Amino acid sequence: MPEKKVAGNVQIVLMQERHLDALAELERLCFSQPWSREGLAAEQQDSTACFLVAEWEDTVVGYAGMHCVLDEAYVANVAVHPAFRQRGIGILLMQDLERCAKESGAAFLSLEVRASNQAAQALYQSCGFQELGVRKGLYDSPKEDGFILTKTFS
Repeated sequence: MPEKKVAGNVQIVLMQERHLDALAELERLCFSQPWSREGLAAEQQDSTACFLVAEWEDTVVGYAGMHCVLDEAYVANVAVHPAFRQRGIGILLMQDLERCAKESGAAFLSLEVRASNQAAQALYQSCGFQELGVRKGLYDSPKEDGFILTKTFS
């Protein structure tokens, strides 16, 4: 297990085939309805997708992905391995997604987050996202509302 400070030693790279098994395992660790390896692999073929992986010493410690269509960018997923949370990895991933969104011509970046996921909400707010609405009953396992958060680029 690394010391508390990790972010400076983390590399953010484009998702590749070699990451898929670790990402599928990370999904199972982090989400009640995880994406499959096949679902993650399909994102590699999607021209609207930008999926990034955080690596620490050749170990996958997180990932984030989004889709850009016209001037809209939507975050599909963000996950950081539980043993590596609170070390700046989520911020690094979000900063690189934002860069990718801007390079793709997006006017804003939006996402949804579980109403109970206060840690994720704090991360997104620290990155400049603002709550714009609520999607009632968006999530299952357990059933829960989702907050709509958006960051507009100037």
